[in-house]
Amino acid sequence: MYPGAGLRLFTPFREVMLSLALVLAMPALGVPGAMAQDAPATATEVAPVGLPNVMDVRVTATPERARLVIDLAAKTEFALVSLDGPNRLAIDVRAATFSVPEPIGKPAGDGMVEEYSVEQAGPDRVRTTLVLTGPAQVQQAYVLDPFEDQPARLVVDIIPASAEDFAANVAKDLEASATVPPVVASTPAGGSELPIATRPLVVIDPGHGGIDSGAEAVGGAKEKDIVLAFSLKLQQLLIASGRFDVALTREDDSFLKLEERVALARANKADIFISIHADSFQQPEIRGASVYIRDENATDVLDKLLADSENKTDVIAGFAAPQMAPEVVDILLDLMRREMRHQSYTLAETVVRQLEPSVAMRRYPVRQADFFVLQAPDVPSILVELGFLSNADDMANLLQGDWQDRTAEAVARGISSYFDSLKADP
Repeated sequence: MYPGAGLRLFTPFREVMLSLALVLAMPALGVPGAMAQDAPATATEVAPVGLPNVMDVRVTATPERARLVIDLAAKTEFALVSLDGPNRLAIDVRAATFSVPEPIGKPAGDGMVEEYSVEQAGPDRVRTTLVLTGPAQVQQAYVLDPFEDQPARLVVDIIPASAEDFAANVAKDLEASATVPPVVASTPAGGSELPIATRPLVVIDPGHGGIDSGAEAVGGAKEKDIVLAFSLKLQQLLIASGRFDVALTREDDSFLKLEERVALARANKADIFISIHADSFQQPEIRGASVYIRDENATDVLDKLLADSENKTDVIAGFAAPQMAPEVVDILLDLMRREMRHQSYTLAETVVRQLEPSVAMRRYPVRQADFFVLQAPDVPSILVELGFLSNADDMANLLQGDWQDRTAEAVARGISSYFDSLKADP
């Protein structure tokens, strides 16, 4: 895991342009193949009105990954291009100004990026150039909405590439900049809607984290670590499919309140929300995976106890879950919840259908409980219990790489089947 650069919340979102060497050229940016040689804006050029300011730029790096985070005064468009001589990645954002405290610097950590610089490359664009220590490619890039005290952000994740792949990306970007119609990451300020290829947004929520360890096995294994490792596997599978934008509510051992997890999914208009957990119970013979949807009445006593333990987590940690005022629950909200329950049930069924052939399941694996994280009235939501840390067989599976891979693949197939079913509906 690499340092989070202060961005503990996400990996890709609805606006993701999963670049992988595809240049995202903006119409007004006029990004040429040799964009790194463009002259900076001159004093006679006038910055367009309504474009945001680039507030800060941060880079973190390890030998396996690097991340660029650009803080923005407002959401805007961006473009990416690979360059050689030396190997670089250049990232333009549509912005009128920048007020970056350190426009030239070294990344936090040692690895894929040697240094970076920020410049005003034109009256309507600010460029960040990453000098690479070796060939690399953009894994994913996405713009986040402002959230609470956090500004809008462009996040670019970078992974290693072979020398051949990097050279191919350089050539492809050079050709694409001259021949490919522009692909736009968002609607420009004051502009009309522009064509954009969108994918469903899947938000994966690894349960617990930080001061909240969740369930703990006799040998000391903690639920928070198991579900994070599984969520990262599931994330990579979904990204590799090329079908989805994928977000994690946490990428490291950080604590998020239950209401924060729900708010993140809703604020970014997630298409589905999947919370990943494992559990423990005083009867060690109980084992198996299950998939929950939200309902006010738990399926049985065990479900109610499990749901209560999840909901009490924030109170124990010093954070009380917000209480919804009765007058807020009106007819419209009730209709929304009914529709979300229907979609959540369909999602749960498709995931269970893929899990059953190769994973031990609880009896009646689609279950209902009042888990707080499933309360979003406008996002289909499920909670996947991978198994019980209190059961020896489940515990052996949960720590086994082959089992994790097989189970993550099954969940990924279930997600794909769910969206396939939506396309099939008239």
